[in-house]
Amino acid sequence: MSSHRLLIHSARQAVLVVSRGETVLRGDAMKHVSILEEDGAIGISVVVGRDGLIKAVGYDAAIQKEYSKATFDETVNASGMCVLPGLVDGHTHPVWAGDRVHEFAMKLAGASYMEVHEAGGGINFTVDHTRAASEDQLYTDFSQRLWRMLKCGTTLVECKSGYGLDVDTEVKMLKVIDRARKDVPIDISSTYCGAHAVPKGKTAEEATEDVINVHIPKLKELMSAGDLTVDNIDVFCEKGVFDVSQTQRILQSGIDIGLAVNFHGEELNYLGSAEMGAKLGAQAISHLEEVSDEGIAAMAQAGSVAVILPTTAYILRLKQPPVRKMIEAGVAVALGSDFNPNAFCLSMPLVMHLACVNLRMSMNEALVAATINAAASLGKATTHGSLEVGKNGDMIIVDAPRWEHLIYQLGGHSDVIKYVIKCGQIVHTKSKV
Repeated sequence: MSSHRLLIHSARQAVLVVSRGETVLRGDAMKHVSILEEDGAIGISVVVGRDGLIKAVGYDAAIQKEYSKATFDETVNASGMCVLPGLVDGHTHPVWAGDRVHEFAMKLAGASYMEVHEAGGGINFTVDHTRAASEDQLYTDFSQRLWRMLKCGTTLVECKSGYGLDVDTEVKMLKVIDRARKDVPIDISSTYCGAHAVPKGKTAEEATEDVINVHIPKLKELMSAGDLTVDNIDVFCEKGVFDVSQTQRILQSGIDIGLAVNFHGEELNYLGSAEMGAKLGAQAISHLEEVSDEGIAAMAQAGSVAVILPTTAYILRLKQPPVRKMIEAGVAVALGSDFNPNAFCLSMPLVMHLACVNLRMSMNEALVAATINAAASLGKATTHGSLEVGKNGDMIIVDAPRWEHLIYQLGGHSDVIKYVIKCGQIVHTKSKV
């Protein structure tokens, strides 16, 4: 008799996303999502083993026969509901102190992002508060944000530092991220973003040298000793912040200590950062509102994933990134919430809705971008982003007859998502009230 962690049965739909081991989807392939539909009265089952991995996905009758003598810690009757892979948020800035609600009023009155920044707001405002905050205070706020993400269906999230800018605060933030890996049932890809802005009192070149000669050697030391886990390196490549040459030098220093390149490019101005990132073999480039046709072609050739952030363009009233051009050119498109004090959004279903309406993505494309492609942007597509045997048992169960209700019901995810499951364990259940 075998013993397993979870059995889900009688589901109306199981949205696999991919079913043949694909680790990224591009072009027309993004339009096609692999789905198992109930066959008459026969629903779909999913089995998760004690190791937290998916052991079987199939029709109830076949699963019942194969597992007739098995026991399960938990059983979920998903009759009339849909099972999807846990969502993946490809870009967040979730560790910080001091909100910026006052800046929202400034933006509504017409102030641009850089005007707020130059007036002493923006990133540097948050830097001051984050430097002053204790590690425990940062952790308390961060863990609460992660739980809110989980309730919205996110089971893998990219988390950046970047509100310290000095080595001590950046390390403090990265340690907070590491701490949450152990305490909160959500997978994290950790990104060092010490070049998020130019610190007060430094030039961009001085900040570049500080990152390369002080920050990165410190990260290498801590990582080598097993005292810190960092996966990616990020730089805000932008006019008035770090130029393309400075960004390239910083990113190369990160590559040299084993970090994957995953950076901000072409958000407010065209600089040629997409072309540069493609030459470096960037795993992912985010924003891309101002990307050129040449940059798109370079990313397609290099296989760099475009992490698109619909909330940013929405809140800052920016030009929308040319997503349709990217998809047509063969760039793999992923989505992220860009959660930060400037764009306070923790909900990937809302991000997917904005992507459909404002970026003209189909619902299938948005789901691909928030699952397998977002996982690919983090180098996690072999373990996350689809419902396939051998992958993590991360799922959401949607209390609706079709999975599309997750996107269609604008702002309704708290009612639509009945269960969030991490490695076969139910970590959130919709309130009955």
